[in-house]
Amino acid sequence: MRRFLSLLTAFVFVGLTAAYAGDAKPFTDNKEIDLLTILPPPPANDSPQTKAELGEILALQVTRTPEMVARAQADAEENVWRFADVMGPDFNKDKLPKLAAFFDRIVETEGAVVDPAKDVFKRPRPHQLSDLVKPAVKPSNSGAWPSGHTTLGTLMGIELSNMVPEKKAEIMARAWEYGNNRIVGGIHYRSDVEMGRISGSVIAATIMKHDDFKAEYESAKAELRAALGLGGA
Repeated sequence: MRRFLSLLTAFVFVGLTAAYAGDAKPFTDNKEIDLLTILPPPPANDSPQTKAELGEILALQVTRTPEMVARAQADAEENVWRFADVMGPDFNKDKLPKLAAFFDRIVETEGAVVDPAKDVFKRPRPHQLSDLVKPAVKPSNSGAWPSGHTTLGTLMGIELSNMVPEKKAEIMARAWEYGNNRIVGGIHYRSDVEMGRISGSVIAATIMKHDDFKAEYESAKAELRAALGLGGA
């Protein structure tokens, strides 16, 4: 009997782990949201805009503080737990398995929509265009347009602020900082970040119409509000 109970417990644990941690599927992809038809093409490498944006990055490179660099490096993580500083100590993966599973799908959604567009637009990263640029975060050689990190940060911010409208101002300010830190880190131009904010907003507006999104969103929202000691909204 004891062995049977041990096996049963292990089976349940594995099942729950798979439900909340594995095989996250995107809510949509580039077939439904084609950024090639939504975003303009990036400015040319030798355009006045690109030169000005490159100048901004080089200026930041000599003026950014160690604290700014540390923040940009921490925000290189692509997960919703970067919002913990505005959501509070109860905002963590261990306490919020349904929320974690929901945002795992959000992360996959960003990649499914943005990565194909990056591959077509092929805007070089700042450090690829100028040897003077020394990124403070891990370099990437994928296309820069639009910023995937910013797309995700915007998308996460929108969903979190819809779940907890009481903190909307702080959440969206944090989402904007998340994107801006790609400029601070020297890995994206400002216009990449602007296009990421547009992309994240379009994705959010599209997936909220999907039935599977609605079901998982409501479950994650209820779990989050209960953990934060908030009533229904």
